[in-house]
Amino acid sequence: MKSFVSAVLGSMLGQGAGEDVVPPPDSVEVQSVWDFILKGGPMMIPLAICSLVALAVIVERVMSLRRNRVIPPGFMDGLKAEMNSGSKDHARAVDFCRRNGSPIANILAAGIRKLAKPIEVVEKHIQDAGEREMVRLRKYLRLLSVVAAIAPLMGLLGTIFGMIRAFQTVAIAPEAMGKTALMAKGIYEAMITTAAGLILAIPVLVCYHWISAKIDRLVFDMDQLTVEFIEDHVPEAATPHRVSPRLDSADASEQAVEVAATAS
Repeated sequence: MKSFVSAVLGSMLGQGAGEDVVPPPDSVEVQSVWDFILKGGPMMIPLAICSLVALAVIVERVMSLRRNRVIPPGFMDGLKAEMNSGSKDHARAVDFCRRNGSPIANILAAGIRKLAKPIEVVEKHIQDAGEREMVRLRKYLRLLSVVAAIAPLMGLLGTIFGMIRAFQTVAIAPEAMGKTALMAKGIYEAMITTAAGLILAIPVLVCYHWISAKIDRLVFDMDQLTVEFIEDHVPEAATPHRVSPRLDSADASEQAVEVAATAS
Protein backbone atom coordinates (compact mmCIF):
# COMPACT_ATOMS: atom_id res chain seq x y z
CA MET A 1 0.00 0.00 0.00
CA LYS A 2 2.83 2.38 0.88
CA SER A 3 4.65 1.70 -2.38
CA PHE A 4 1.43 2.20 -4.33
CA VAL A 5 0.75 5.57 -2.67
CA SER A 6 4.35 6.63 -3.25
CA ALA A 7 4.15 5.70 -6.93
CA VAL A 8 0.89 7.59 -7.41
CA LEU A 9 2.17 10.69 -5.65
CA GLY A 10 5.42 10.50 -7.60
CA SER A 11 3.52 10.59 -10.89
CA MET A 12 1.28 13.41 -9.66
CA LEU A 13 4.17 15.60 -8.54
CA GLY A 14 6.44 14.85 -11.50
CA GLN A 15 8.89 12.82 -9.47
CA GLY A 16 11.73 11.43 -11.60
CA ALA A 17 12.19 7.71 -11.85
CA GLY A 18 15.75 7.85 -10.55
CA GLU A 19 15.06 9.99 -7.49
CA ASP A 20 15.10 8.44 -4.04
CA VAL A 21 11.82 8.34 -2.21
CA VAL A 22 11.97 9.17 1.48
CA PRO A 23 10.22 6.43 3.45
CA PRO A 24 7.25 7.58 5.52
CA PRO A 25 7.99 8.27 9.17
CA ASP A 26 6.72 6.08 11.96
CA SER A 27 4.08 8.70 12.80
CA VAL A 28 2.01 7.70 9.76
CA GLU A 29 2.36 3.93 10.08
CA VAL A 30 -0.81 2.14 11.12
CA GLN A 31 -0.13 -0.20 14.04
CA SER A 32 -3.69 -1.26 14.96
CA VAL A 33 -7.35 -0.67 14.21
CA TRP A 34 -7.49 2.03 16.90
CA ASP A 35 -4.46 3.69 15.35
CA PHE A 36 -6.20 3.43 11.97
CA ILE A 37 -9.22 5.28 13.40
CA LEU A 38 -7.10 7.95 15.08
CA LYS A 39 -5.26 8.72 11.85
CA GLY A 40 -8.57 9.24 10.05
CA GLY A 41 -8.85 12.80 11.26
CA PRO A 42 -11.68 14.73 12.91
CA MET A 43 -14.41 13.32 10.64
CA MET A 44 -13.95 9.93 12.30
CA ILE A 45 -15.71 11.31 15.39
CA PRO A 46 -19.16 11.82 13.79
CA LEU A 47 -18.70 8.56 11.87
CA ALA A 48 -18.05 6.74 15.14
CA ILE A 49 -21.13 8.33 16.71
CA CYS A 50 -23.26 7.29 13.72
CA SER A 51 -21.97 3.74 13.96
CA LEU A 52 -22.94 3.50 17.64
CA VAL A 53 -26.39 4.94 16.95
CA ALA A 54 -26.95 2.54 14.06
CA LEU A 55 -25.81 -0.43 16.15
CA ALA A 56 -28.16 0.52 18.99
CA VAL A 57 -31.13 0.90 16.60
CA ILE A 58 -30.44 -2.42 14.86
CA VAL A 59 -30.16 -4.34 18.12
CA GLU A 60 -33.31 -2.69 19.52
CA ARG A 61 -35.36 -3.38 16.38
CA VAL A 62 -34.18 -6.99 16.12
CA MET A 63 -35.23 -7.61 19.72
CA SER A 64 -38.56 -5.79 19.36
CA LEU A 65 -39.54 -7.41 16.06
CA ARG A 66 -39.23 -10.99 17.21
CA ARG A 67 -42.30 -12.89 16.08
CA ASN A 68 -43.20 -14.06 19.58
CA ARG A 69 -43.47 -10.42 20.64
CA VAL A 70 -45.51 -9.22 17.66
CA ILE A 71 -47.73 -12.32 17.26
CA PRO A 72 -47.36 -14.32 20.50
CA PRO A 73 -47.86 -18.07 20.11
CA GLY A 74 -51.19 -19.22 21.51
CA PHE A 75 -52.69 -15.73 21.49
CA MET A 76 -55.33 -16.47 18.85
CA ASP A 77 -56.41 -19.67 20.62
CA GLY A 78 -56.76 -17.79 23.90
CA LEU A 79 -58.70 -14.99 22.22
CA LYS A 80 -61.12 -17.45 20.61
CA ALA A 81 -61.75 -19.01 24.01
CA GLU A 82 -62.53 -15.59 25.49
CA MET A 83 -64.78 -14.70 22.56
CA ASN A 84 -66.77 -17.89 23.14
CA SER A 85 -67.12 -17.25 26.88
CA GLY A 86 -70.68 -15.93 26.43
CA SER A 87 -70.10 -12.28 27.31
CA LYS A 88 -72.28 -10.06 25.13
CA ASP A 89 -69.98 -7.06 25.23
CA HIS A 90 -66.83 -9.23 24.90
CA ALA A 91 -65.28 -7.46 27.88
CA ARG A 92 -63.19 -10.49 28.74
CA ALA A 93 -61.78 -10.64 25.22
CA VAL A 94 -60.88 -6.94 25.31
CA ASP A 95 -59.23 -7.37 28.71
CA PHE A 96 -57.33 -10.40 27.38
CA CYS A 97 -55.97 -8.31 24.49
CA ARG A 98 -55.09 -5.44 26.82
CA ARG A 99 -53.13 -7.74 29.12
CA ASN A 100 -51.30 -9.27 26.17
CA GLY A 101 -50.22 -5.88 24.80
CA SER A 102 -48.78 -7.22 21.52
CA PRO A 103 -49.40 -5.41 18.20
CA ILE A 104 -51.85 -8.07 16.99
CA ALA A 105 -53.70 -7.83 20.32
CA ASN A 106 -54.01 -4.06 20.04
CA ILE A 107 -55.35 -4.33 16.48
CA LEU A 108 -57.96 -6.97 17.30
CA ALA A 109 -59.00 -5.19 20.50
CA ALA A 110 -59.95 -2.15 18.43
CA GLY A 111 -62.26 -4.32 16.33
CA ILE A 112 -63.72 -6.27 19.26
CA ARG A 113 -64.88 -3.04 20.91
CA LYS A 114 -66.98 -2.28 17.80
CA LEU A 115 -68.36 -5.75 17.03
CA ALA A 116 -71.90 -4.52 17.68
CA LYS A 117 -71.49 -1.90 14.93
CA PRO A 118 -71.74 -2.46 11.15
CA ILE A 119 -68.85 -4.22 9.50
CA GLU A 120 -67.65 -0.96 7.91
CA VAL A 121 -67.14 0.54 11.38
CA VAL A 122 -65.30 -2.57 12.59
CA GLU A 123 -62.98 -2.54 9.58
CA LYS A 124 -62.31 1.20 9.96
CA HIS A 125 -61.24 0.84 13.60
CA ILE A 126 -59.08 -2.19 12.80
CA GLN A 127 -57.44 -0.29 9.94
CA ASP A 128 -56.72 2.73 12.16
CA ALA A 129 -55.24 0.50 14.87
CA GLY A 130 -53.15 -1.30 12.25
CA GLU A 131 -51.70 1.97 10.99
CA ARG A 132 -50.74 2.97 14.53
CA GLU A 133 -49.04 -0.38 15.11
CA MET A 134 -47.27 -0.07 11.76
CA VAL A 135 -45.74 3.22 12.90
CA ARG A 136 -44.55 1.53 16.09
CA LEU A 137 -43.04 -1.37 14.17
CA ARG A 138 -41.11 1.01 11.92
CA LYS A 139 -39.86 3.11 14.82
CA TYR A 140 -36.27 4.36 14.39
CA LEU A 141 -36.01 2.99 10.83
CA ARG A 142 -35.84 6.51 9.43
CA LEU A 143 -32.78 7.05 11.62
CA LEU A 144 -31.10 4.05 9.98
CA SER A 145 -31.84 5.42 6.52
CA VAL A 146 -30.36 8.79 7.50
CA VAL A 147 -27.17 7.16 8.78
CA ALA A 148 -26.84 5.11 5.59
CA ALA A 149 -27.26 8.30 3.52
CA ILE A 150 -24.93 10.67 5.37
CA ALA A 151 -22.08 8.27 6.22
CA PRO A 152 -20.59 8.27 2.69
CA LEU A 153 -21.02 12.04 2.55
CA MET A 154 -19.10 12.47 5.79
CA GLY A 155 -16.44 10.15 4.46
CA LEU A 156 -16.22 12.25 1.31
CA LEU A 157 -15.93 15.39 3.42
CA GLY A 158 -13.08 13.80 5.34
CA THR A 159 -11.43 12.97 2.04
CA ILE A 160 -11.64 16.61 0.97
CA PHE A 161 -10.15 17.75 4.28
CA GLY A 162 -7.33 15.23 3.90
CA MET A 163 -6.50 16.32 0.37
CA ILE A 164 -6.57 19.98 1.43
CA ARG A 165 -4.09 19.17 4.19
CA ALA A 166 -1.89 17.20 1.79
CA PHE A 167 -1.67 19.96 -0.81
CA GLN A 168 -1.35 22.59 1.89
CA THR A 169 1.76 20.74 3.05
CA VAL A 170 3.17 20.98 -0.46
CA ALA A 171 2.32 24.68 -0.69
CA ILE A 172 3.93 25.56 2.64
CA ALA A 173 7.03 23.38 2.28
CA PRO A 174 8.59 23.63 -1.22
CA GLU A 175 10.95 20.77 -0.38
CA ALA A 176 7.91 18.44 -0.30
CA MET A 177 7.85 18.40 -4.12
CA GLY A 178 10.17 15.38 -4.09
CA LYS A 179 9.26 13.80 -0.76
CA THR A 180 5.94 12.03 -0.55
CA ALA A 181 6.45 11.33 3.17
CA LEU A 182 5.52 14.92 4.00
CA MET A 183 2.09 14.36 2.41
CA ALA A 184 1.46 10.97 4.01
CA LYS A 185 -0.71 12.21 6.88
CA GLY A 186 -3.15 13.98 4.59
CA ILE A 187 -3.34 11.00 2.25
CA TYR A 188 -4.03 8.65 5.17
CA GLU A 189 -6.81 10.89 6.40
CA ALA A 190 -8.31 11.14 2.92
CA MET A 191 -8.35 7.39 2.32
CA ILE A 192 -9.38 6.31 5.82
CA THR A 193 -12.47 8.53 6.09
CA THR A 194 -13.74 7.44 2.68
CA ALA A 195 -13.33 3.78 3.60
CA ALA A 196 -14.90 4.32 7.02
CA GLY A 197 -17.96 6.04 5.55
CA LEU A 198 -18.56 3.18 3.11
CA ILE A 199 -17.85 0.50 5.71
CA LEU A 200 -20.53 2.09 7.89
CA ALA A 201 -23.12 2.84 5.19
CA ILE A 202 -23.18 -0.53 3.41
CA PRO A 203 -24.11 -2.79 6.37
CA VAL A 204 -26.52 -0.18 7.76
CA LEU A 205 -28.34 -0.05 4.42
CA VAL A 206 -28.49 -3.86 4.27
CA CYS A 207 -29.89 -4.00 7.82
CA TYR A 208 -32.45 -1.31 6.97
CA HIS A 209 -33.88 -3.32 4.09
CA TRP A 210 -33.70 -6.57 6.06
CA ILE A 211 -35.68 -5.05 8.96
CA SER A 212 -38.16 -3.50 6.52
CA ALA A 213 -38.72 -6.90 4.89
CA LYS A 214 -39.22 -8.47 8.31
CA ILE A 215 -41.85 -5.85 9.16
CA ASP A 216 -43.62 -6.50 5.86
CA ARG A 217 -43.81 -10.22 6.64
CA LEU A 218 -45.21 -9.55 10.11
CA VAL A 219 -47.78 -7.11 8.74
CA PHE A 220 -48.86 -9.66 6.14
CA ASP A 221 -49.33 -12.33 8.83
CA MET A 222 -51.29 -9.94 11.07
CA ASP A 223 -53.49 -9.00 8.13
CA GLN A 224 -54.32 -12.65 7.50
CA LEU A 225 -55.19 -13.22 11.16
CA THR A 226 -57.36 -10.11 11.22
CA VAL A 227 -59.30 -11.15 8.12
CA GLU A 228 -59.91 -14.61 9.60
CA PHE A 229 -61.07 -13.02 12.86
CA ILE A 230 -63.55 -10.75 11.06
CA GLU A 231 -64.93 -13.62 9.00
CA ASP A 232 -65.42 -15.74 12.13
CA HIS A 233 -66.99 -13.12 14.40
CA VAL A 234 -68.68 -10.56 12.14
CA PRO A 235 -71.71 -12.19 10.48
CA GLU A 236 -71.91 -9.61 7.68
CA ALA A 237 -68.41 -10.50 6.54
CA ALA A 238 -69.51 -13.99 5.46
CA THR A 239 -72.56 -12.80 3.47
CA PRO A 240 -72.19 -11.85 -0.19
CA HIS A 241 -72.20 -8.14 -1.01
CA ARG A 242 -75.45 -6.72 -2.29
CA VAL A 243 -75.67 -5.33 -5.78
CA SER A 244 -74.94 -1.64 -5.81
CA PRO A 245 -77.95 0.73 -6.09
CA ARG A 246 -76.67 2.02 -9.40
CA LEU A 247 -76.85 -1.44 -10.99
CA ASP A 248 -80.26 -2.08 -9.43
CA SER A 249 -81.68 1.09 -10.99
CA ALA A 250 -80.20 0.18 -14.37
CA ASP A 251 -81.83 -3.25 -14.29
CA ALA A 252 -85.16 -1.65 -13.36
CA SER A 253 -84.91 0.75 -16.31
CA GLU A 254 -84.22 -2.12 -18.72
CA GLN A 255 -87.25 -4.01 -17.39
CA ALA A 256 -89.45 -0.91 -17.84
CA VAL A 257 -88.31 -0.56 -21.47
CA GLU A 258 -89.10 -4.22 -22.15
CA VAL A 259 -92.59 -3.86 -20.61
CA ALA A 260 -93.31 -0.74 -22.68
CA ALA A 261 -92.17 -2.47 -25.89
CA THR A 262 -94.39 -5.44 -25.15
CA ALA A 263 -97.40 -3.24 -24.42
CA SER A 264 -97.00 -1.39 -27.70
